[in-house]
Amino acid sequence: MAKDTVIAPKTVTKPKVEKPRLYKVLLHNDDYTPREFVTIVLKVIFRMSEETGYRVMMTAHKFGSAVVVVCTREIAETKVTEAMDLAKEAGMPLLFTAEPEE
Repeated sequence: MAKDTVIAPKTVTKPKVEKPRLYKVLLHNDDYTPREFVTIVLKVIFRMSEETGYRVMMTAHKFGSAVVVVCTREIAETKVTEAMDLAKEAGMPLLFTAEPEE
């Protein structure tokens, strides 16, 4: 007596790869750091043009803070550290922070 063998196809499960969580780098306004210095930091560290750097700086000036860039956590933390080190060397209280994007 022959038994019918049913071969079920194997289900291939692909691991769900989540996109890395993005972080935003924020520039916080202060009443001490000169606008020109802020613009220079934005140009040097964040590779912004003079015009874009000025717009970001003015946004922070008017609203208290401005998003500079949105990127991966590692890049955000590196950029914040580089910008803060540059400000510290110049004796400026300039503040950048990184926080998760909603």
